Amino acid sequence: MIGRLNHVAIAVKDIAAAARVYRETFGADVTAAQAQPDHGVTTVFINLPNTKIELLEPLGADSPIQGFLDKNPSGGIHHVCYEVDDILAARDRLVAAGARVLGSGEPRIGAHGKPVLFLHPKDFCGTLVELEQA
Repeated sequence: MIGRLNHVAIAVKDIAAAARVYRETFGADVTAAQAQPDHGVTTVFINLPNTKIELLEPLGADSPIQGFLDKNPSGGIHHVCYEVDDILAARDRLVAAGARVLGSGEPRIGAHGKPVLFLHPKDFCGTLVELEQA
């Protein structure tokens, strides 16, 4: 069921400064910042040969990333995203196995324009997991 690692997301206070670190220090291919109002974040992707790094900055006071940064002022890894071939089948299989899907349980469109779901970190070794339709 689980596919390739799509990205690792890192919460940051200042997305421009964080993007500059990846661009200037690592010489990485860094996308332009994109507001994702449905998710309460601004995103930047660092494209790597085998996956991506997603930088997340809070967008608005109700952003879930702001809550994360309140608890982790320096920022840090927020979640990992795995691809699945069929997000609804994956959801149903995981729920049947006892996993909790956050939110309504219905996929939403994510930053790549594909359906995504988030799984409760307590069910996955303390890690927030995002599933993205491949």
